Amino acid sequence: MTPRYTFPTSSARRRILHLRHLLVLAGSLLAATAGAQGDSVAISHDDPRIGLRGGYQDAAEVARNLELVGHGARPQNFGNAQNLGDFAFLNGDLAFKGNLAFQGGFNGFQVWDISNPKSPTLRTSFVCPGGQGDPSIYKNLLFFSVEETRGRLDCGTQGVTDTVSAERFRGVRIFDISDLDHPKQVAAVQTCRGSHTHTLVIDPNDPDNVYIYVSGTSVVRSGSELAGCARGASLSDTTTSLFRIDIIKVPVAAPQNARVVNSPRIFADSAGTIAGLWLGGAHGPGTQTTTQTNMCHDITVYSAIGLAAGACSGNGILLDIRDPVHPKRIAAVIDPNFAYWHSATFNNDGTKVLFSDEWGGGMAPRCRPTDKITWGADAIFYRAGDKMTPAGHYKLPVAQTDQENCVAHNGSLIPIPGRDVMTQAWYQGGVSVFDFTDPAHPKEIAFFDRGPMDSTKLLLGGDWGTYWYNGHIYASEIDRGLDVLDLKASDQLSQNEIDAAKLVRFDVFNPQNQPKLVWPASYVVARAYLDQLVRDKGISSERSSAIARDLDRAEKLKAASERTALTQLATRLDRDASTASDPTRVQSLAATVRELAKR
Repeated sequence: MTPRYTFPTSSARRRILHLRHLLVLAGSLLAATAGAQGDSVAISHDDPRIGLRGGYQDAAEVARNLELVGHGARPQNFGNAQNLGDFAFLNGDLAFKGNLAFQGGFNGFQVWDISNPKSPTLRTSFVCPGGQGDPSIYKNLLFFSVEETRGRLDCGTQGVTDTVSAERFRGVRIFDISDLDHPKQVAAVQTCRGSHTHTLVIDPNDPDNVYIYVSGTSVVRSGSELAGCARGASLSDTTTSLFRIDIIKVPVAAPQNARVVNSPRIFADSAGTIAGLWLGGAHGPGTQTTTQTNMCHDITVYSAIGLAAGACSGNGILLDIRDPVHPKRIAAVIDPNFAYWHSATFNNDGTKVLFSDEWGGGMAPRCRPTDKITWGADAIFYRAGDKMTPAGHYKLPVAQTDQENCVAHNGSLIPIPGRDVMTQAWYQGGVSVFDFTDPAHPKEIAFFDRGPMDSTKLLLGGDWGTYWYNGHIYASEIDRGLDVLDLKASDQLSQNEIDAAKLVRFDVFNPQNQPKLVWPASYVVARAYLDQLVRDKGISSERSSAIARDLDRAEKLKAASERTALTQLATRLDRDASTASDPTRVQSLAATVRELAKR
């Protein structure tokens, strides 16, 4: 979510929220006109998400191939009962460690015990206002983004009224959470635009330090408040705090010494002009008006391949991060359907990059029947080296109402071998699980949705981010708390595929630090590949039946007999690959069988 202004007092906040509401309504009218001129979301009359009853605690719920198995209600001190959807109290993003889920937000953070996912319990909460509150975890350290001008060094709730103040904090807080019930702020690193989001970067060659890429999207603070900060007089003014990111170096053994060590100009062109990418504006008739590229909203690092993908307001970019203090931009793309490049996700082998467009800043209804299917959607690109080429778009495939803020937002891969499957939040559009293995034809395979917060007016709400973590999908619900969902087997997703996904486990998961998915040698992984071959007719039914029998027989054998049976099966699969209509998947199955034989 990308709020543009923040105020410390409740009266001022009410005024600006009223103004926002008027702007959203005006924008909705303009967008409806534009959408009517092009492709729009097709209304599926048999989709159960249509016409859901609204309400805060009693909204109707519906799911297909997903089941809501657990819910933790937002604690009272993290909400405003008199003003539902109050920006000061919105829940935000998630991070995970062991059996804990860290839920950031505009009022601080909550820590949930998820050892029993069907009954998440609040372990502790820490009030520390300042928005947006994105969290990430490294060992005993919690990093926390702060951007609003009301943020205080001491985490106080009274805000900061002075234009320039030594009490104001905007940047990244660092907490020691060794004593989880008593988090201790050990550092607060100030930045010129605050931290809307941040990304934890680990350098395998530097175990003594971690790095934080800071994405600030707000106004530049005064140089009188923080030395070196400047708005800049023009696009060529190299003193400006725009057109850059900040990089914080954090000594793990002494986090109190964390400091900004570089502010690279990753948007510069080959001539060194710092405003080297999209300068803002429309792309032509029937296109979006896209924000100027002077910031990144989210940067997703994929250390296993030495790359990061930045969603940077007016462009999607690719960064070489092998030297994490000096990232280098190696590619940039534009999509005229995008208003604001918001977030990015790689597929597991790094051959695709999915970027999301937060058209309307997360505060507007952007999934209505009149809204184009390529606006407020995901754009999928093929990647080969430093080249990215357009491949397709995905948007929530059911229209939502004027009372539901809805647009593409945060999500993650689901570790299903052989497929690119993602769970994604769409605010009040709910949770959508979709397959983009064929990026030109992505398809939804599961969903969960609630009715609007209020059926008579738009109140900010819905799912902020939804992530797969150790066998379950966790969704941060902006107003209601924490949801836990389970995938259900269907004609588009087998139980073997779900069980194979559950084999991939992590001790820590920070969504913007994308991990490499590696599956252990397992019969269930082999059967997942076989299910895919059967579903997509990638091999003859005669051979698939024989392979299933061979797997069953081998699993019942022991030691050398099992290894011999598996090795022989792998050899037969090699021959199958030469005639199969899906040879790549047959080869993946053969490789899995060979790994099984080595156990």
